[in-house]
Amino acid sequence: MVGTTENCLKTSLKGWHVARGGRMVEFAGWLMPVQYSSIIEEHNATRSAVGIFDVSHMGRFYFDGEGIEEFLDGLTTRRIIGIEPGRIRYSLMTNEAGMILDDVLVYRLPEGGEFPYMMVVNAGNRIKILDWINSQGRGKSIRLHDRTTATAMIAVQGPKACSVVAKLGTVNPADLKYYACSNGTLCGVPALVSRTGYTGEDGCEVIIAADVAAEVASAIEGEARKVGGLPAGLGARDTLRLEAAMPLYGHELTESINAAQTNLGFAINLKDRQFIGRDAIVAAKAANLPTRIGLAIEGKRAAREECPILHGGQRVGFVTSGTISPTLNRAISMGYIDPAYAAVGTVVEVDIRGKTTPATVEALPFYKRAD
Repeated sequence: MVGTTENCLKTSLKGWHVARGGRMVEFAGWLMPVQYSSIIEEHNATRSAVGIFDVSHMGRFYFDGEGIEEFLDGLTTRRIIGIEPGRIRYSLMTNEAGMILDDVLVYRLPEGGEFPYMMVVNAGNRIKILDWINSQGRGKSIRLHDRTTATAMIAVQGPKACSVVAKLGTVNPADLKYYACSNGTLCGVPALVSRTGYTGEDGCEVIIAADVAAEVASAIEGEARKVGGLPAGLGARDTLRLEAAMPLYGHELTESINAAQTNLGFAINLKDRQFIGRDAIVAAKAANLPTRIGLAIEGKRAAREECPILHGGQRVGFVTSGTISPTLNRAISMGYIDPAYAAVGTVVEVDIRGKTTPATVEALPFYKRAD
């Protein structure tokens, strides 16, 4: 996940991160801040007030062309046909075997704009999904415009996030429905504001032109710090999403995992429609494959990716993500387990670097904010 910084892509906020003491690392081919102060401090600021995250490394594809709605519907597990302007759908994209290529957000953009649809994809999958969509669109009048580097995307998350953004622009995110978006201005520049996020908190994500990103981020930071908010890096983003049981591509979602295994049923619409991988997903639902679960781990040692899950000394699953939860102050993990052991309350063990540790299957999410 994190490696050397040579030849990395850089978001338009790279200098902004460095000026604030961001510890820069390679992530999915991009140079990104893993933390500024401490992961726990940034995590807690997001839970209690506001966290400001640069998510400009996420791919942003804009679409137009004849039949675009039907085309996107045929690529995604979630129904796209019939989405109202200004609404957003979380979906998976699968190959013919039902294995997960990526998880994405499909935006039906507000009317009157340049494009009718946009898709946000994971940074590490950007080129793969770009090639996949282009291969599926060959011979069709579909046009894909990759505006990842021309734009910036900033996530403003936490219980005070919407009020911070409302002070700076023409859109109050709190007036939007969840998974809805609106065009407006932020700090006097055009912005697309969506009530979305990846932390388990309320908040929004804003898309602006790359050349004004530092100015906008600084204005957001100024308002956020007044109420206890902080810039936050990849480390806090990971602990926050794990507490909220939000899957991460490369961990809970991979090309070795069928969409049917993920317990993301809300994002898989099978009735009265066809899409790439549909029949394989239907078959997998009946195949009794390992399923995604949460684990409460005894003690203070985190069970990380690939740690075996055991029952009676036999391997029955594996861990995909784990951490010591800053909010709950205990060890938590997600993983996949044979269905016979997936019931909440089932006691298992996890092999953590050669030492078996008791664990209990726990309902997801681990953390849910009070509405």
